[in-house]
Amino acid sequence: MVMASRTHSQAAQPASAICFGLNRQLDEQSLAIFLQRATSDALLETLIPRLDDAEVAELLDLLTRLMGKYLAEGEYHRLFLGG
Repeated sequence: MVMASRTHSQAAQPASAICFGLNRQLDEQSLAIFLQRATSDALLETLIPRLDDAEVAELLDLLTRLMGKYLAEGEYHRLFLGG
């Protein structure tokens, strides 16, 4: 599986910086780090083949539902589709 180039730097954000439950700002920062780390090429190449069809559909449904709820059409095209 070949992945697209990344625009974030995982090296600058250690897993030890992830901390949830103290306040909203830290939760948002931690979620960003978590998602960046969770989408590393190595992790995706290991995890995706292990997901069953229902888990793939569940993850896709969650992400597309959240993007549809919180992104305007232009934001979706610019930020996700890259155009």
